[in-house]
Amino acid sequence: MNKNTSQYSKNNDLSEIIKEFSSNLTLGVKKNNAKVRVEQIVEAILYRLKTGCQWRELPTKQFFDVEYSWNSVYQHFARWSKEKIWDKIKVEIFEKYKKYLDLSSIQLDGSQSLAKRGGEGVGYQSRKKGATSNMLFFCDNQGIPLSCSDVIPGNHHDVYDIENQLDKMFEEIKKSNIRTDGLFLNADAGFDAENLRNYCVANEIFANIDFNKRNGNISDREEILDKKLYKRRFVIERMNAWIDGFKALLIRYETKTQHWRNLHNIAFCCILIRKL
Repeated sequence: MNKNTSQYSKNNDLSEIIKEFSSNLTLGVKKNNAKVRVEQIVEAILYRLKTGCQWRELPTKQFFDVEYSWNSVYQHFARWSKEKIWDKIKVEIFEKYKKYLDLSSIQLDGSQSLAKRGGEGVGYQSRKKGATSNMLFFCDNQGIPLSCSDVIPGNHHDVYDIENQLDKMFEEIKKSNIRTDGLFLNADAGFDAENLRNYCVANEIFANIDFNKRNGNISDREEILDKKLYKRRFVIERMNAWIDGFKALLIRYETKTQHWRNLHNIAFCCILIRKL
């Protein structure tokens, strides 16, 4: 009984996710587009995102009643990326469901991904012993991802170009009519940089950043670390686990940074909708 109920819930979530995306997408006027529905294309893209299969390995017969190629699915995804449709969808979904977010504090963290095919925004990372890409993430106090940075070559530290990247991340959040002033921001010692702390002050954000011992004696520091608030950082580890559930995001095979970032934004929307 419980198993069936759980399966029904999962199917219901998927249907809701497909409906949210499909209502904002169009297939264009090419002849072969008359054969399929936009919902089928979206479901195929979500399958690739969830399972991590290669685009060319998409089981198209599972999604379409007529013959339809994997490349056609990919071309739709690429066109919607180029036209910034995925960005628009992400903004609208987060505005629609913003009341479900907990912004009593937000968490900042970075994530390195191996880039197996190279491409844009890739650099050698000695710790990973390979070419990687780095991204910064914000999540709310529940672990729901809010926004991500540009794709940064992996040879750069998390605080590289930090002011510019945070500007873009906060701007994306604001597009969903979510206020960012007065937020409490948790970050680990890797973000203990003077320019980041100054940025937070200038933007009315309360920085609760762990102290990096390499920056001097902690007892001499004027900044305050609220240890009870800092404990909420566990939610961004939970967010990372949710993101890892989308197997296409574990290792980067997309060569275009725009495509890689859009796959993350699609996953962010899926996580939010499933938490409603």
